[in-house]
Amino acid sequence: MNRLQGKRVVITGGSGGIGKATAKLFLDEGATVLLVDIDEAKLREVASQLGDRVHYYKADVSKTEEVQAYARAAVEKLGGIDVFFNNAGIEGVVKPIVDYPEEMFHKVLGVNVVGVWLGLKYVMPVMKQNGGGSIIITSSVAGQHGTPNVSAYVTSKHAVVGLMKVAALEGAADAIRVNSVHPAPVDNRMMRSLEEGFAPGAGAQAQQQFAQAIPLKRYAQESDVANLVLFLASDESLYLTGGQFVVDGGQSAM
Repeated sequence: MNRLQGKRVVITGGSGGIGKATAKLFLDEGATVLLVDIDEAKLREVASQLGDRVHYYKADVSKTEEVQAYARAAVEKLGGIDVFFNNAGIEGVVKPIVDYPEEMFHKVLGVNVVGVWLGLKYVMPVMKQNGGGSIIITSSVAGQHGTPNVSAYVTSKHAVVGLMKVAALEGAADAIRVNSVHPAPVDNRMMRSLEEGFAPGAGAQAQQQFAQAIPLKRYAQESDVANLVLFLASDESLYLTGGQFVVDGGQSAM
């Protein structure tokens, strides 16, 4: 308990499964949290479930003005930013490259790459004023290897690793640490969408096949990811920056 006592935290994708699980854990550890997401109704619902140290702000992370606005809101509501979980992301569709809709490709990169970059651009100056902080970017096991038929998602999750490394080098002089987390398939809405995309009408069968390809024979739980993010957010990881941290049930060992 109290591993984040007094820490001021911003979580994008805050109304999604990983965002909500991480927010709950962070609150239990003493943090105050600003949740950011595009779905205001869901944000309000999640915030109401988590208590009075949670604030929320509706924003499209792919739009400059809205990212600037949530960074300002964090300063106004929290007094600053000590931890930034740069987590918002979308999966796109499941189609081979030659059939992949160009509009959807741009949308995925807009949220998953431009959104992460904009977050870094406008949150890092706030952290510098505070004397430093920790930024955690959500990538994926898809950011470490290829998977057919999800070119936009795989591309985006590789791209944020490059952003993470550059931000870690640029932020080091200001005591800003930047790392990425790489979950295996997580048992949540996004995987239900991908399962159905890979096996229309047979998502449960696809889920079983995906799980059997993981050495621990199960999907990650949202809490598995949140626990890793907590460690990287806390002062227990003060000497860690520029790293890729897997939470993948052993997939990366294969």
